Amino acid sequence: MYSAMLKHADIWQAIDRLAASHGFSASGLARRAGLDPTTFNKSKRVARDGRPRWPSTESIAKILEATGASLAEFVGHLGAVPGKAGSRRIPVTSLAPSGVTATFDAAGHPSGTGWDELPFGDLPDAHAYALEVYGDAMLPIHRDGDTIVVSPAADLRRGDRVVVRTTAGEVLVRQLIRKGARKVELAALNPPQPDLTLAIEDVAFIHRIVWASQ
Repeated sequence: MYSAMLKHADIWQAIDRLAASHGFSASGLARRAGLDPTTFNKSKRVARDGRPRWPSTESIAKILEATGASLAEFVGHLGAVPGKAGSRRIPVTSLAPSGVTATFDAAGHPSGTGWDELPFGDLPDAHAYALEVYGDAMLPIHRDGDTIVVSPAADLRRGDRVVVRTTAGEVLVRQLIRKGARKVELAALNPPQPDLTLAIEDVAFIHRIVWASQ
């Protein structure tokens, strides 16, 4: 249970947990609610002189409307028990029409700057990461603001939705048709886009999407 005294840290924690329970990072939830994506950033939670900044009632009202959550649900996150779903944090970055600017290491795992954190439930893959969809290039499968969670360790099967990174650095979201010894065949998620065939030497990695917000 939470204390009768409303604490600054509790309010911000409730926003983080509400975001996670609906498959968003804090910045992704702000964007879905029509707010500036930086509204809930950690840097906005404390003023330069060290005084705590509180979220406005308007911003809270907007995220409740965006998620369909009730005020009671939000209040419930004030007393959420640590160790439940959302306790683990995985790297997250945006998947904009211009591509992913965050970096991956030689093994295809998130590295360096450009990554935020997304509270998420337990995953068996220590290198799992998330991408926030911006734009309508993946309609009708994924909408603007959706979050997809990716597992580099997950086995690949025909028909899986996957994240593909080429050796040129382009990051694509497609459906796997076939992966052979010489080439990879990929289907577009958005019908106007053409299917794609890549030579195996042009593929840096293929990772399976294991979860997506709806």
